[in-house]
Amino acid sequence: MDEIAKAVGINRALIYRHFESKEELFVLTVTRYLDEITELALARVDPRTSPEDQLRAAWGTFATYCLEHPAFLDCALSLMRRPARELRLRMSESTWFRLGQSMSACLAVTIEILRLGAEQGVFTVADPAFATSCLYTQTLGIMHMARLGIGVTQAAPGVPSLFAVTPEQVHDACIRNALAAVGVLTP
Repeated sequence: MDEIAKAVGINRALIYRHFESKEELFVLTVTRYLDEITELALARVDPRTSPEDQLRAAWGTFATYCLEHPAFLDCALSLMRRPARELRLRMSESTWFRLGQSMSACLAVTIEILRLGAEQGVFTVADPAFATSCLYTQTLGIMHMARLGIGVTQAAPGVPSLFAVTPEQVHDACIRNALAAVGVLTP
């Protein structure tokens, strides 16, 4: 909070007048990002296309957004470090509700695509909500790899070696993982 106050040029006490905790500030930041992602996905997903194409569009939008907005990735990963019950205790009821609204609206775009694809027999997914939540979490993790720009392997047994990872590789892997999760592709 000291760094935030310094960055915006205000007293730290003023931040605490508006936010109960650092987590609450992160949650409110994430909700704005999630709302933007929802808007972008809704604009880019064409309901006249196949469920596979809709999933590519929706998940491509999410992956692109993560790459273009590293602060979203930072806030989202920071919030995931705490169990939900503990996180809930660190913010107001209205902030907790706002997070639920933004998260559910954002995920609903993909949940509906998965539901439709399963109904049409295109996707093999039993629980679209759970599958979408898994994809969200996986994507946040793999996006961190894009930030690092490296992966780790072995040059020989016991000898680590690094290899370059590009943002494009990570973006494409996120879309492939989404398609694989619903039975369209093998990873």
